[in-house]
Amino acid sequence: MKVVGVAGFSGSGKTTLVERLIPALRLRGLRVSVVKHAHHHFDIDHEGKDTYRHREAGAFEVVVASDRRLALMREFEVPRRPTVHQLLAELYEGVDWVLVEGFKDSDLQKIEVWRAATGKPARYLEDDFITAIATDSSSQLPVPTQLPVLDLNDPDVVVDWLISQGTRFDYDFENFA
Repeated sequence: MKVVGVAGFSGSGKTTLVERLIPALRLRGLRVSVVKHAHHHFDIDHEGKDTYRHREAGAFEVVVASDRRLALMREFEVPRRPTVHQLLAELYEGVDWVLVEGFKDSDLQKIEVWRAATGKPARYLEDDFITAIATDSSSQLPVPTQLPVLDLNDPDVVVDWLISQGTRFDYDFENFA
């Protein structure tokens, strides 16, 4: 399994890039999963649904499945923040690529999504885990870089670069167990 982070400030285009990378990887015959960082009180379930009622009744975990999908919801009895490595360990083994959105401070190799229009600073200057920059404003990067600069609006270019990097993104569960 290959793992790459997609990191950047809010509004930079991380979700849009991930959304465009998924079909580009799939067209190459690759199976893709996503790990996404969310804020405290997100919910994928809604009041009135059976799974919501089970969680509200106190279930620690609720697994719901059909012939098309499976979802696992786990309630933490005490607030805790799972690491990106703990979340990766939850994934199905048969995936080719995992795109990790958010977790900008993780120790995963990642692509920084940076746009001058957001007015936010670039992180590649201080984060040694950034291996490339995807941007729509390469001429406005705050400091010249030797890192690959990829076109944020061309997911095929980003996928070609990811695939060309071979084993660079291989994930070793043993290092993070």
